[in-house]
Amino acid sequence: MTTEISSTRTGATPSAAPSPSKRDETPWPSRVRSLLKHAALIITAFVMLYPVLWMIAGSLRSQDQIFQAPGLWVSDPQPQNYPDGWAALASPFGHYMLNSAIIAIGCILGNLVSCSLAAYAFARMEFRAKRTLFAIMLMTIMLPIHVVIVPQYILFSQLDWLNTFLPLVVPKILATDAFFIFLMVQFIRGIPRELDEAARIDGCGHFRIFGRIILPLMVPALATTAIFTFIWTWNDFFSQLIFLTDPDMYTVPVALRSFVDATSESSWGSLFAMSVVSLVPIFLAFLFGQKFLIKGIATTGGK
Repeated sequence: MTTEISSTRTGATPSAAPSPSKRDETPWPSRVRSLLKHAALIITAFVMLYPVLWMIAGSLRSQDQIFQAPGLWVSDPQPQNYPDGWAALASPFGHYMLNSAIIAIGCILGNLVSCSLAAYAFARMEFRAKRTLFAIMLMTIMLPIHVVIVPQYILFSQLDWLNTFLPLVVPKILATDAFFIFLMVQFIRGIPRELDEAARIDGCGHFRIFGRIILPLMVPALATTAIFTFIWTWNDFFSQLIFLTDPDMYTVPVALRSFVDATSESSWGSLFAMSVVSLVPIFLAFLFGQKFLIKGIATTGGK
């Protein structure tokens, strides 16, 4: 202390602080740990992507080399599998992709409208048995589709809806996806109620509050609902196989099943080629909707 006082009195400057470069210099053990973490992540990502990479490699191999050639290297590429697979079935494969797109768009619109309205009712409105109905709605998430598929088939058969897209689209208009209702309810609860009260002072009712206040603020939750609905509908195989028996009404998953024939030779090269083609819309959905997807999930329970 006496040294510091004397140095202050004499006007001597204290010892210089370490330079930022030395202070920010990362010790080598931390660099090693960071390198090992990145290496582990890269290896894990490669293991997870290996089936997809193997499928892409298989789509470029001949029928004899698909299950014989090891690894991912393709010695003799066969791009002919793609045009052959596109025209292998009764209709071009684009026809089945169009069927899947029609169903996916209908399901997206149905979920966005019905689930958002139901979520607003649970989050903002007060009515009798609200908590009981909300609990019953959440319980339907744990109900497997195999329990309800037989009653649905009987109902849609009596309505003469089989071999049409109605059994796959109409239930979405009735807000049957409880997961999206719950997601939107959590998002709406994070919106300040003062906005609703200010709108009521201006004479707005529930529909105007929902359309002008709540709906514009729900864009992340709506985008998350649209992306998940598209992916689940595009990849759905079981319900589409049950309700669509006419080959002209097949969707992508059911059409891919047609490449595998238990009674004759299966066209594996064409199957893998069209499987790669069917992954392109899902990849584009993730590519362009990743920002909204992360934002919608992160802000749903965090507000």
